[in-house]
Amino acid sequence: MSKHYRMNITLPGAVSEELESISKELGSKKSHIITKALELYFDELDLEIAERRLKEFENGETDTISADEVWKDLGID
Repeated sequence: MSKHYRMNITLPGAVSEELESISKELGSKKSHIITKALELYFDELDLEIAERRLKEFENGETDTISADEVWKDLGID
């Protein structure tokens, strides 16, 4: 089971009201809704980062290293 952290956040009024409304409608805790929303958003950000890195690679702005080099650096020859 993962550890939970208590945080204080400030939300715009409209977002807070929508969160309250959705929480009541679904009978879910606001923290659960926020967690799920953040997980979905992080997935979108992961995709954005991956696409940016791919573009950098395609433009020759970054290099790759072979699996053999990785294994050697990790001492797994």
